Amino acid sequence: MELPELGRRCAERGCRRLDFLPLKCDACEEVFCKDHIRYNDHKCGSAYKKNVQVPVCPLCNTPVPVQKGEIPDLVVGAHMDKDCKYNPAQQKQRIFTNKCLKPGCKRKEMMKLVCGQCGGNFCIKHRHPLDHDCKGSSHPTSKAGYAALMRASQTAFQSTGAIGVPSNGSLPHNRCR
Repeated sequence: MELPELGRRCAERGCRRLDFLPLKCDACEEVFCKDHIRYNDHKCGSAYKKNVQVPVCPLCNTPVPVQKGEIPDLVVGAHMDKDCKYNPAQQKQRIFTNKCLKPGCKRKEMMKLVCGQCGGNFCIKHRHPLDHDCKGSSHPTSKAGYAALMRASQTAFQSTGAIGVPSNGSLPHNRCR
């Protein structure tokens, strides 16, 4: 071998592979190759120190402590029989509780969508002031919405052939010639 001092040999008895990127087990602190680094792969005697899993009660979602040597299923079962704080009434909490106030709409949303003008709670379809015939103020809050309304009314006004009123309020006089 050219560079025998580089790398380390896998501590697994059956492997002993020379690894140039060896991995150190955080439980037993021995060096292993990539194939034997997991606790089960090298039968780590110190795995119980690091490989700790705490079962959670499926009813109340609280962690249940398990001592070394105890079977987690039995401990969780004992917890469910004695200490569990499960309340079936809480299970029936409704998620979609925010009903739309638009007449005729029966949709409910998960979160409140409150109109900034009238303060009403609406569904996604009716959340904008124009969609629920808002009575909160005379024009939409945003300048873009107000401009869109003005353009729409102006085009409707022109299509009917009516005479427009200038912004200063005075009417133009048509004089006969």
